[in-house]
Amino acid sequence: MSVPPQTSKKYKLVAVGGTFDHFHKGHESLLTKAFSIGERILIGVTTDSFCASKPLSNVIQPFELRKRSVINFIREHFKDVDFQIIDLSDKYGPTVYEKNIEAIVVTEDTFKTALEINQIRVSRGLQPLEIVLVDMVLAYDGLPISSTRVRRGEITVDGEPAHLKK
Repeated sequence: MSVPPQTSKKYKLVAVGGTFDHFHKGHESLLTKAFSIGERILIGVTTDSFCASKPLSNVIQPFELRKRSVINFIREHFKDVDFQIIDLSDKYGPTVYEKNIEAIVVTEDTFKTALEINQIRVSRGLQPLEIVLVDMVLAYDGLPISSTRVRRGEITVDGEPAHLKK
């Protein structure tokens, strides 16, 4: 999943955000896309308090563990990359006020939020972000891999049936 080195990428600063709970192949795809198009990547990881309203929030991994999973993936798959991980305490984070962000990488689940971000940016006199849509990674059953499905015990982080996990 490594991205070939490029001399210049399309965007100087790209944002991506999520809970990154039970780090799975969908997260890998999202981050891989961000690193393939951006020179610098701003990664928002949702705080524990923000996660409290999510389904099965009692089994969401702690913030530090989720953050560490993101860092480990980046270090394993991307060399000499410029990234920053920030605490995301709301669904917008700095995307609604940071003028240097040029693009946001999302899935269909978060596309609506990206549209909201652009409405807020325009209302504040900022340029709208380029929205880069990444396809959902599908599990063995043809349904998207998601942290919620992993928390429910339906699938593994690789998208396999959870009952087959050893």
